[in-house]
Amino acid sequence: MTFALARHRHVQLVEQIRQHDEAYYLHDRPTISDQEYDRLYHELLDLELAFPELSCAESPSQRIGGAPLSAFNSVQHLSPLRSLDNTYSQTEVREFVARLQRLLPGEKLEWILEPKVDGLAVNLRYEDGLLVVGATRGDGVTGDDITANLKTIRSVPLRLNAGSQGVMRGKVEVRGEVFLRKNAFSKLNANRITAGDEPFANARNAAAGSLKQLDPREAAKRPLDLIIYGVGFLESTEGLPLITHAESLSWLASLGFKTPARTWFCRSTDDILSALQELEQVRGTFDYETDGAVIKLNDIALRELAGFTSKAPRWAMAYKYAAEQAETKLNAITIQVGRTGALTPVAELEPVFLAGSTISRATLHNEDELRRKDIRIGDTVIIEKAGEVIPAVVRVVLEKRAGDETVFEFPKVCPECQGRIERAITPGGSGVVWRCQNSQCPAQVRGRLEHWCARGAMDIEGGGEVLVKQLVRQGLAHDVSDLYQLSLEQISGLERMGEKSARNFLEGLVASKSRDLWRLLFGLGIVHVGAGSAKSLGCHFVSLDALAGASHIKLAQIDDVGEVIADSLVRWFGDPKNQALIERLRVMGLNFSSELYRPAEAVVVGPFAQFTFVLTGTLPTLTREKATALIESGGGKVSGSVSKKTTYVLAGEEAGSKLKKARELGVTVLDEPSFLKMFEDSIPSD
Repeated sequence: MTFALARHRHVQLVEQIRQHDEAYYLHDRPTISDQEYDRLYHELLDLELAFPELSCAESPSQRIGGAPLSAFNSVQHLSPLRSLDNTYSQTEVREFVARLQRLLPGEKLEWILEPKVDGLAVNLRYEDGLLVVGATRGDGVTGDDITANLKTIRSVPLRLNAGSQGVMRGKVEVRGEVFLRKNAFSKLNANRITAGDEPFANARNAAAGSLKQLDPREAAKRPLDLIIYGVGFLESTEGLPLITHAESLSWLASLGFKTPARTWFCRSTDDILSALQELEQVRGTFDYETDGAVIKLNDIALRELAGFTSKAPRWAMAYKYAAEQAETKLNAITIQVGRTGALTPVAELEPVFLAGSTISRATLHNEDELRRKDIRIGDTVIIEKAGEVIPAVVRVVLEKRAGDETVFEFPKVCPECQGRIERAITPGGSGVVWRCQNSQCPAQVRGRLEHWCARGAMDIEGGGEVLVKQLVRQGLAHDVSDLYQLSLEQISGLERMGEKSARNFLEGLVASKSRDLWRLLFGLGIVHVGAGSAKSLGCHFVSLDALAGASHIKLAQIDDVGEVIADSLVRWFGDPKNQALIERLRVMGLNFSSELYRPAEAVVVGPFAQFTFVLTGTLPTLTREKATALIESGGGKVSGSVSKKTTYVLAGEEAGSKLKKARELGVTVLDEPSFLKMFEDSIPSD
């Protein structure tokens, strides 16, 4: 084939595949079979292999994903991507409308209400119709450049459909939410469980984690989707006037973007409240998770007059629905034994659909909670999936109690190993818990191994529930030191563990030997010792041996440790079985030294030196790990509880008791943009 013929055919294939992608991914109306689509796609790849110069930015081949990145670069948005004020109160919705009317006296206000997609906010920039950069929200001014990952999403146009105009001129930025469809999320989690990985807690976390993959080829394996909900910046030589938000959504759809499938046009507050009620009734039918609605002023010129606060537009608000609840029957109560030996009662429920998934189990927290709510086997109960993570039993529907329900008797021995249990008060005296005293209880062994391998601890790939359960059942691992003696033959011989997975796991074990002391300490699963207290200990002790020899008095004086944790540490290090475990880990070559160690006379430097932060709630873009890293890089420290010594509380959505306590104590509360600005302002300019 000549180059001229190849180029002609390439142009045809690019356009045909674009049209088929639009039909399938935007309109859910495929026009050809999967087999025929694959034939066209592979013909395109073969042409580009024979004539590399044909490969271009708008070619569907760009969706495969290129070489892994070493890190994400920062990119500045052409206009700020602000967060929204939000509320759970209809009264505050009325106040929001009235406030804007006072700000715009005499103006006729009309509104568009859209479903609030529970995903990750992104910003896409096109120049002359071609996608040039895609980024996360970041701090609203700059975000991470995730262009390579966004290109793997089939509903992201690589070139805009300009229609009769031919080529769209100028720059445009559009804003949207990347998400996972409900069925795609279920399938993804099923595949992760099969592979021995931890399932994602919710679809939002899965979408965010997918876009933060440094290897675009891994992102390409995730079935991500995108809905565009607005224009952030428009510079067009065509001079296209966008008068209303409704018109902008229609225009975005004509360019080839997937826009909200349903919106509500509202002329009054009553219209808005009615639309909110209707959306709540139908949102379960959407193929994505939605936790509320976004209310936007329709007239774009009036938006400009209304303006912005320091962090949010005055002309828009997010309304979030209360956590979804469902009514079902409690068929039984079982006991789950955790890695610390804690016995947690679990409600075995009549399966019920709630918040996008079928729920058959829910936590009952502890014996005291069980008694306080008077929960009995056979009761009709209300369950709630707050935060879309762990369902819990909220209350009993007493009017449906028939009288034949059974009071649950808490076990006198551990249900896993029949060992002795003891009742203990949790730190701070907030509750009580029963603990199995047999350290070799199979449930505790499994829990300790999974915890050791977890990302926040020793970060060992593949060390999830599926693999650990087999290792314990086969008698291959009784404690974490046994992991380092496993062979390739032993691991690859287990169910669902091929040679490649086995090698990855072994390589992860080798890499974990050099992890810092605080990770090892946290990974050991000592009762009450979390990641924050482990880091504080790492700052005060140069090695594990120095920590093991510390007195109760010295430990209790350390910030983030105190009496309860000090007592737990002394008891743990004083146990001959744990002493033997430490020696086995030493023989295996694990690192016992702390990179965080600072001698008492050392002066802590950095903009956050002497500052103590507490994190609470879900931040818009930062993970807790990243926020903690930023604080610690500035010389500050992160504590797990709010006290008079706390300098700042960094609060996100669904912040709970820590935020309340901060306000009671008069502690300064920061949101993510304020925190990031504080961090950026502290960085010396060149």
